[in-house]
Amino acid sequence: MRPRALVRGGIFSALGAGARADFEAISADCVIPCGMVLFHENTPGTQVLLIHSGRVKLSCTSRDDRTLLLKVAVPGDILGLSAVVSRSCYEVTARTIAPTILRRVLEEPFRSFLATHVEASLLAAQTLSEAYRMAFADVRRLAPSGSLAARLAAFEALRELTETLSFSELRSGIGSSRTAFNSDL
Repeated sequence: MRPRALVRGGIFSALGAGARADFEAISADCVIPCGMVLFHENTPGTQVLLIHSGRVKLSCTSRDDRTLLLKVAVPGDILGLSAVVSRSCYEVTARTIAPTILRRVLEEPFRSFLATHVEASLLAAQTLSEAYRMAFADVRRLAPSGSLAARLAAFEALRELTETLSFSELRSGIGSSRTAFNSDL
């Protein structure tokens, strides 16, 4: 079974047969148990990960040292793309919240692959552009312009995550303090 990222609906589904074969030659499938950290925020980007099955919690640390839940990545998502393409650090910490199967590609082979295959480079650029656009939408959604109840209602993904995230993780997903979260609910 191939990762969705390589078949219908994934980032590299539009690649030609030659590019797809080259990608498969530089990547490997990995099975990761629940609770494992795939990479840490502010560490150098060393790999790109394409999720085939499972879920991965993406979080970051705020200036006041609070952990903020940003997203739960699902099958078809690609992790680490920005850090590897820009030769920078990961912006988030990625931790599995379910047993996860992913496809792993190390930094240098991936960068060489992008340099060789123009269509893959374009797909990577489109993916980064979409992530940038979505980040602005998230900032607008979470801006403290409304009540906590309104922010909670806007954070639709929380309904799906309540079984796998702790109370404090739910609270961090809407940018709320413990006191405000408890009193508004």
